[in-house]
Amino acid sequence: MSDIRLIEAAEARARIDELSAVLVDCVEGGASVGFMSPYRLEDARPFWEAVIAAVAEDATLLFIAEVEGEIVGTVQVGIRQMPNQLHRADVKKLLVVERARRLGLARALMSAAEEAAARRGKTVLVLDTATGSPAEEVYARLGWERVGVIPDYALYPDGRYCGTTLFYKRVGPVAMAAA
Repeated sequence: MSDIRLIEAAEARARIDELSAVLVDCVEGGASVGFMSPYRLEDARPFWEAVIAAVAEDATLLFIAEVEGEIVGTVQVGIRQMPNQLHRADVKKLLVVERARRLGLARALMSAAEEAAARRGKTVLVLDTATGSPAEEVYARLGWERVGVIPDYALYPDGRYCGTTLFYKRVGPVAMAAA
């Protein structure tokens, strides 16, 4: 049985090792999410400390996916934007550990993120992902619109270049009006 939910900074702080383990699993599995291999728990903690600070400041929403009480996936929504972009949010770091993939957790995490962003008045969500990655297909299946590709945007954890594909999705009242 899986559970998808929004967590606050205190819980994230208490579970930083679990969050770190998810990130390590994804990086060591080859995901281009900003980090290079080899990647260890102690490497991941500073990243999560910064995320937790953003959650505490109400700048970021942090969702987790749990299976049998263990965190096996996460996604973030950056909700604090510049004054001319208050209607927009950034979806960041959709991560699901390899052993928990194909359970619908990515879909459930994204749905929760989209709904929460809409409840906060966000009407446009944006994200980027490694071009050609399985995540690219996930976003397309979830109704995200592909904008384009930036070649050689980042590196895979093994040092190879990868492009990034940009996506957006309309949510909330604007999405309903367009439907």
